[in-house]
Amino acid sequence: MLKPADHFHGSDLETIEKQYGIRKEDIISFSANVNPLGLSGQMKSSLSEQLDVITSYPDREYTALRRAIGDYCDADYRHVIVGNGSTELISLMIQLRHPKKALVLGPTYSEYEREVILAGGSCTYFPLQEETDFSLDENALNDCLRQDVDMFLLCNPNNPTSSLIPRAQMRRILDLCKRLDIFVAVDETYIEFTEDVAATSSVPLTEYYNNLVVLRGVSKFFASPGLRLGYAVTGNEQIIRTVREKQNPWTVSSVADLAGRLLFSDEDYIRQTKELIFTERRRICEALSRMEGIRFYPPAANFILVHILKEDLSADELFDKAIRQGLMIRNCSTFPFLDHTYFRFCFMNPQDNDRLLQCISEFLL
Repeated sequence: MLKPADHFHGSDLETIEKQYGIRKEDIISFSANVNPLGLSGQMKSSLSEQLDVITSYPDREYTALRRAIGDYCDADYRHVIVGNGSTELISLMIQLRHPKKALVLGPTYSEYEREVILAGGSCTYFPLQEETDFSLDENALNDCLRQDVDMFLLCNPNNPTSSLIPRAQMRRILDLCKRLDIFVAVDETYIEFTEDVAATSSVPLTEYYNNLVVLRGVSKFFASPGLRLGYAVTGNEQIIRTVREKQNPWTVSSVADLAGRLLFSDEDYIRQTKELIFTERRRICEALSRMEGIRFYPPAANFILVHILKEDLSADELFDKAIRQGLMIRNCSTFPFLDHTYFRFCFMNPQDNDRLLQCISEFLL
C-alpha cells in the first residue's frame, strides 16, 4: 500500500520499480503526460543516419534550429531563445527578472515557486476555484496583481487542472500587467494538445508586449524528455541580449539541435498526435461522465484532473490498485490546494486507456 509520503512523479519509474517490484518497462505511465505515439519516426530514421553530429560543436547561435522553431510556431526566429529544456529557461527568466514577489496560479507546477525562492524572492498563490472548473476569475486576479507583484507566472493550459486561458483574456491580463510593470512568463508546455493552437497560444502576443515571455519544450508533445530541448519566445530585445550574455554556451547539444530541427518539420507526426489526443480526450470524458462517485474538469490539454467524491476512497488507494496492474496515475495531493482525493492521468493509446478506465470503474464500485 502506498505510504502518505510516497507521491511519485511521472519520471520516478525506478523508485516504483524498487518499491513495488514491477519492472519499469512494464509500467504504463499515465503520470508523465508524454505523447503515447513515442518518438517521431522521421526524426529517428534521419537522426540515426547523422549521428556524426556528435563529433562537432553545435552552432553557437543555433540559427537553423531557431529558424525551424520560428517556422513551427509562427514567430520571428530572432525572438527565439533555446535552452536545455524549458526548465533551464524558466530558471533563467526568473534569475534575470529577480522578482521580489511573484504571483503563481494554483494548483500548478511546483518548479515556479522553487525557482523564485532560489532567486531570493517570495511566491504568492492565486487559487483557481473548483466551483468554476478551475477557470480564471479575472476580476479577483486583477486585485491580486495590484498587491506589489512584479512577476506573474502561469502555465497555459495549466497543470494539473488542464484548464485554459483564452488569448483575449490573456491580452487583458497583459494590458494590466504592463501598466503595473509586471513581467509575465507563460509556460505553454501543453499548448500543442489544445484544439486550436493558433487561436490560443500567446506567442503572437510577444510581438506587442515586451513584458511577456512564452516558454515551451519538446518533452511532452514530441515525447522527447531525454532530449532536454526547450525554447522561449519574447519580443523583449533586452532579455534576448542578456540571456545570450549569461547563458552557458552550447547548453543544447549537437544531437538535440539536429533532432529539434527534424521534429518541428514532421507534419505527419504532428497531425497523428492531434488526431489521437482529440479523439481519446472526447471518448474518455464520455466514459468518466457515466461513472458515479467522481467529478472531472473539462480538459484542454492531454491530461485530465479527477476528484473522488466518495468519502471512503482516496487517490492513494487508487494509485496502489492501478500500479499493481502496471498503470501509473498521478496522486495530486502534493499540488497546492488539492488533497488525497484528486488524481490526474494523461491520454495514452486506446487499449491502455480502456484498461485504466476499467480500473477506475472497479475501484469506485
